[in-house]
Amino acid sequence: MIVRSILFTLLVFTTACCSSKKSSANATQKPNEAIMTDAKMMEAGFKSGTIVASKIEGDCQFTIEMTGEKLYFLDPINLEEQYKKDGMEVWFTFTGLRMMNRCEKANPINVNEIQMKK
Repeated sequence: MIVRSILFTLLVFTTACCSSKKSSANATQKPNEAIMTDAKMMEAGFKSGTIVASKIEGDCQFTIEMTGEKLYFLDPINLEEQYKKDGMEVWFTFTGLRMMNRCEKANPINVNEIQMKK
């Protein structure tokens, strides 16, 4: 009876240890997949940005915040409604426009392709 109890306890601990190893393996795998996706998107010519909404008078209603060596903003003149959400992270391609700025902080662009980051 005592031997069975000891064996059962060992079995429970062994199973618990193995399941935590699997969980941590899955946790490290997801960031690696995200890094691979990021690399593929950048290789395909996509830029990474964050949608920023503003209610300040005279400011662009929606801009895309670009980070990197220097923080700057782009003014997408054709942003679809589904992407008009403050804080949404997106991948997109664009063409710069030769037109007067609609607001002081951002340069106008035409969005060619856009998708939400996963």
